[in-house]
Amino acid sequence: MCRVLAFIGPETPLENLLLTPANSLVNQALDPESHPELQLAGWGFGAWGEHLAKPQEPFIYRRPMAAFYDDNVERIVPSLRASTMLAHVRAAAYDAKVVLADENCHPFSFQGTRWIVAQNGYLPGWKILQRELLQHCKDEYLEQMAGSTDTEFIYVLLLSLLDGDGDEDVQRAVEELIRLVAGAMDTLGLPGLTKLKLALVSQDRVIGVNGGLGLEGETGPSGDWQELRRAEPGTDEHSLSMLLEPMYYLMGTGFDQDTSTYAFETGDGEEEATGAIFASEALTEDTDGWSTLDFGHILFLRNEGGRVTRTVRELSV
Repeated sequence: MCRVLAFIGPETPLENLLLTPANSLVNQALDPESHPELQLAGWGFGAWGEHLAKPQEPFIYRRPMAAFYDDNVERIVPSLRASTMLAHVRAAAYDAKVVLADENCHPFSFQGTRWIVAQNGYLPGWKILQRELLQHCKDEYLEQMAGSTDTEFIYVLLLSLLDGDGDEDVQRAVEELIRLVAGAMDTLGLPGLTKLKLALVSQDRVIGVNGGLGLEGETGPSGDWQELRRAEPGTDEHSLSMLLEPMYYLMGTGFDQDTSTYAFETGDGEEEATGAIFASEALTEDTDGWSTLDFGHILFLRNEGGRVTRTVRELSV
């Protein structure tokens, strides 16, 4: 399963986010702790920072190889600092049909929008579902689609459904996207478990989505993900547990005081937070302080004047 990591806060050396911690995103590609699948199909990141030549635009780096094999990591990452970042390591089936190319690595970034996106998710049958979904996609985004992944198509569809950049606009677009996918599956007789576990990021903002559809394409799947996880990998029960499991976020201060870990100082409470991380899994051995973004919910993190605020809402589909 792919991994997502997003950060907002004070400008921080990028290596403290991607390389230095024992459970860094780059290390997870080779030695994942929560899931057995290796992340060998590529990696990438997008970052904003006031010391970049174009601080209002994301610096995008993507490469179609395992992060720990990328000889650019030790050359590029230590030279950069970021106040907003989205990174991703890609897992893919061990199959000759999988296309390893820059264009298929996350995060995806298009002209004409402030948002970049990455996810650990899955939209089954998406190429056929386009029969119903393309009518909702805007040409300005479709013509920028360069790869062959479901995530990039989801990005096109989501951007096309946005009426604005406010939190409410994004939530409405996400909810409509889920409804449209469910409707397309029903119309074409192609139901299937759909995971939409994504991060939508722009400068000083992180939006986390934990949603999707059940085994029959239903909008309200339910179950105890921990109990379901006991099932054998490859079974419907195990797949459902992967859909229903939470995502995680951590808020606090003093992120840069201990570069060996992703831990913040959390004693002052979230109202005093100066930074936040959103991730596919809790990234420290001691999970105290991490909050869960449960299935069917959306998280809004915003850096305003050096303080990070959060809002969590239930998705209505």
